[in-house]
Amino acid sequence: MFHLSRQTVSRHRSLYAGSFVALAVGVFLLGLAATATAATIAYHGTAATSITVTTLGGDGAAPRQVRVPFSDADVSGLQVVLSMVGTISGFITIFVIASTFAFAVASRRREIGLLRLIGATPRQIRRMVLGEALVVALAASLTGALAAQLATPLLLAKASYTELAPVKLEPASPWIPLAIAVAAGLVVAMLGARSAARRAGRVGAIDALREAALEPPRIGPVRVIFGLLFMAGAITMLTLIRPSSGEGAVPLAMFTPMVMVIALTLLAPLVVPVVGRLWALPLVAWTQVSGRLARSNVLAAPRRSASLAAPILAISAVAGSMVLSLSFAADSAAATIRDAVRAPIVVTGGAPIPASGAGLVAAVDAGVPTQLVRIDRDDAQLEDVEGIDPAVATRTRDLTPLAGDLSRLTGNTVAISKEMAGLEGYKVGDEIPGVFVDRTPVKLRVVAIVKDAFGVNPSLLIPLDLAHKHASAAQPERQFVLPADGVDPESLVKQLPDAQLAADWEADQADGVRKGNQLGLILLLGPAGLYSAIAIANTLLMGSLQRRHEFVTSRLLGATPAQIRRMVLWESSLVGAVALSLGTAITVTVGILIRHAMNSGLTDVPFTVPWAILLGIGGLCLTLAVGSALAPTTYILRRSQPSAVME
Repeated sequence: MFHLSRQTVSRHRSLYAGSFVALAVGVFLLGLAATATAATIAYHGTAATSITVTTLGGDGAAPRQVRVPFSDADVSGLQVVLSMVGTISGFITIFVIASTFAFAVASRRREIGLLRLIGATPRQIRRMVLGEALVVALAASLTGALAAQLATPLLLAKASYTELAPVKLEPASPWIPLAIAVAAGLVVAMLGARSAARRAGRVGAIDALREAALEPPRIGPVRVIFGLLFMAGAITMLTLIRPSSGEGAVPLAMFTPMVMVIALTLLAPLVVPVVGRLWALPLVAWTQVSGRLARSNVLAAPRRSASLAAPILAISAVAGSMVLSLSFAADSAAATIRDAVRAPIVVTGGAPIPASGAGLVAAVDAGVPTQLVRIDRDDAQLEDVEGIDPAVATRTRDLTPLAGDLSRLTGNTVAISKEMAGLEGYKVGDEIPGVFVDRTPVKLRVVAIVKDAFGVNPSLLIPLDLAHKHASAAQPERQFVLPADGVDPESLVKQLPDAQLAADWEADQADGVRKGNQLGLILLLGPAGLYSAIAIANTLLMGSLQRRHEFVTSRLLGATPAQIRRMVLWESSLVGAVALSLGTAITVTVGILIRHAMNSGLTDVPFTVPWAILLGIGGLCLTLAVGSALAPTTYILRRSQPSAVME
């Protein structure tokens, strides 16, 4: 049977070319992420760039040694980005492969019917289709893995000495990561082809004699059940995007759309016709005949329409939700910074206030930044710490304690943020064991819990003299200046070097957050977006090429090439509009919930919607859908004559 599968793939090379390209690109992205991740894991640096500590153990976890790199040798940021890229790419790959194999099998319906007519059993048909998928998957996975290995040195060269990886990274042994990528490609291909194989096994012998093949009006109960289960899971995840989720709200906002897309894709043959009818109302009223034909085609072939809509739905929902979530996160950060700063002037750097301005200044909050390895039961993490003078810092920043007393911040004590207290379960009076960057162990007693202030206060605040003791060479990164009574802040700013009004500094910090988010979007969505563009074009191209007989028959019935092209134009536009509508609904829902979760307790939060990016995503998806459908249609109409229907 495998020999027969190889022969059919060889005979239908053009039909399976789309599946090959889609899977090869998917494995390439997965392999690239895996080999680069292996390089970050293999990097150990020198003993001087890290601290080795022993975890506390307890609750079933034994104490163990953990090596924690300093911030100038930390590559965990690149690891997180690579894992996200791999996850998103793998997610998109599943939809693309399922769609392309479904098209390949559907276009061979009469051939499969002939095999059934000469005695092939449904089990043999399923084995043949799965064998074809295995042949394509092996070739595509190996091609993608080879390309990933060749591209890995270039990626590591570009990533080295950046904010994500401030060290020189070298390629590690590629065998394990590439084996994982190849195995993932094979699994994804077989999962994507499984549904097509089952559908092929149900093709009857009579199908070999049919000129027209209508899709079954209903979808299977198993597909409906799984669709409803995924929908229930997505709704549950949506309910968890709330203020009490803390840092977990952003990952939920990124992964919930994926679960929602899976649910809608499984239920698409039921959902697409309903939404398609709504979009078809103005289309039919405007275009009459061509729009009516487009509506009929979309409604008569819900499975095909669902397969065409799947990649558009996936990228629009995932990318749109991520773009909107990060925009609202930047709005929340801007409001947090604004509310946390009370001083009207901010001086960048640690230069002391000159004598000329000494009499004009009431207080200078010059916190000293340092770092501490915080030790937990089963892990250890490098944390940013700032040494402050509570008497001064409480005048220049909002450090109102939610619990405890900040005036007790003396000696080996610490004030922690609300977020850290919630995530780690710390309470006032608890001790936090750790090691300073000068390798001095310490136990810090929690004396206060203060409000979160991203960009202004780190998660840990210690006494100023304790910071000087363990980081004697550290200099303030910024100083909050409180003018003396009767002194105009705008006049004082002109007399202080590197000074600016707090409002301007806050705006600069917010811009920095947005630029960082934009870089993250490029790193996360760039590869996945490129792959999705290829996937959309590939899926629409295959969908149009398999309709040659339909177009030629339409010509025989009197339709002109222009009428057929208009019909395809409106049909692809209708499918794209349906997919983008569902993607928009997911994006808006997630956006509303994440904004509510992140803005709890804040007032006058900016409302920034990146319309240009969101509309660009929608416009690009629609353009690719229409162009990829019209190009093969035009090619078919030019190469085929009405007499071809008799062939």
